[in-house]
Amino acid sequence: MLNLPNILSLLRIILIPVLMGLYFLPHASAAVWATIVFVVAALTDWLDGYLARKWDQTSPFGAFIDPVADKLIVAVALVLVLYKTPVWFILLPVVIIIGREITVSALREWMAELGQRNVVKVSYVGKLKTTFQMVSIACLIFGKPLFGLPIFEIGIVLLYVAAGLTLSSMYSYLKAAWPMLVTKA
Repeated sequence: MLNLPNILSLLRIILIPVLMGLYFLPHASAAVWATIVFVVAALTDWLDGYLARKWDQTSPFGAFIDPVADKLIVAVALVLVLYKTPVWFILLPVVIIIGREITVSALREWMAELGQRNVVKVSYVGKLKTTFQMVSIACLIFGKPLFGLPIFEIGIVLLYVAAGLTLSSMYSYLKAAWPMLVTKA
């Protein structure tokens, strides 16, 4: 079903090559434009869910495409940042965040097969994690001081906060699913 919330999710996927192209442009304003594209994508993440609930336009396709779009844009953006700044202190939270996304996605799929999807539904900590991720990635893509603020360094700190929340939310999901993990193994 193609409705506005689903179109917004698809837009996030379409924005991935745009983000990549802008990120690598050899122009002084490239980081600004890449940041704008990423922020637009991040805002559509919030907006599509809000509109789907408000307009009662939730759908199986939307439930599938929304998290896929989120994980794709975040993973690509983190890899882009790591590509330009290949250092261990960026690699560590990137591996944690991407690894968690794969783990929790697999856990949710397995729990859905057991008819227990609600056991691992998105939590408040998961939403908070997403917020910190999006803000940190925007800062890291922008990468330059702004009004005297060290934006890149702020992005690194926020990325570590996001990584901590990532581990916390993953622990919560695994803890909630543990009874089924050990009895159905």
